[in-house]
Amino acid sequence: MADASTPGRTAAVDRSTAAVAHVVPPRLVRVGAVAGYFAAVWRRAWVGSVISRVGGPVLFLLALGLGLGSLVDESSGGVGGTSYLLFVAPAMFAVQGMLDATNESLWPVYGMFVWNRMYHAMVATPLSVGDLLAGHLLVIAAQTAAGGLAYLLVAALLGAVTSWWALLCVPVGVLTCLAFAAPFIGIAARARTDAVFNLVFRLVVTPLMLFSGVFFPVGSLPVVLQALAGCTPLWHGVELSRAVAAGAPDLMSLLHLVVLLVAIALGALLARTGLSARLVG
Repeated sequence: MADASTPGRTAAVDRSTAAVAHVVPPRLVRVGAVAGYFAAVWRRAWVGSVISRVGGPVLFLLALGLGLGSLVDESSGGVGGTSYLLFVAPAMFAVQGMLDATNESLWPVYGMFVWNRMYHAMVATPLSVGDLLAGHLLVIAAQTAAGGLAYLLVAALLGAVTSWWALLCVPVGVLTCLAFAAPFIGIAARARTDAVFNLVFRLVVTPLMLFSGVFFPVGSLPVVLQALAGCTPLWHGVELSRAVAAGAPDLMSLLHLVVLLVAIALGALLARTGLSARLVG
């Protein structure tokens, strides 16, 4: 009886699949399949993932925004008339976006080539390199958005949110994440050993946290460092996040947004060529 019904069920599944393919563009179906794989992997440890994404910014908020911030506010009246807590809190959306990109786009991508060769298995199917990249970036963006929303809730409880405009800090954090995730995937695709990732963390990620206006205004730095900060996606993400959190976006905010989008586009090109060179040849 079961055997007799199997062809009918198979035909029904085929018709359903054909109907979905008729409505949804095939490219979206393929990208969704890639994203579904990474989402399934993430679901196994999503609680720890969200906690780690929230824990870091919250600790910075407690130690610097409330701890050090009370001293800064008492001695100098905050930063430009803004309390130090409100100065630091929005910046952490961009910082966490960069850290998410580092954690999800270096060692995990390298592992897809060397340790489990999952990327090779994917391109052996009808999936293209572009599908792999888009699906992976989509899930990284979703992870950052989930962590950003959780952090926003905690920041609101600590008094670091003063307006509904702060909700826009979440997509700003996602854009900042993608601005780093895309080029980092390109680096990982070209890496022959994971030792290079320690250099990226020490020579790129850590200095950017210190010199991109996260904890003090970039204007207090030497002119050369100010110029360098202006060339980095993190500074633009930090400034855009502060602008939207205050409910005061302006023309400079538009410039910050454009820079982030350009960084994502150029990073995606770097990532795609790197993946293609290693997977397709």
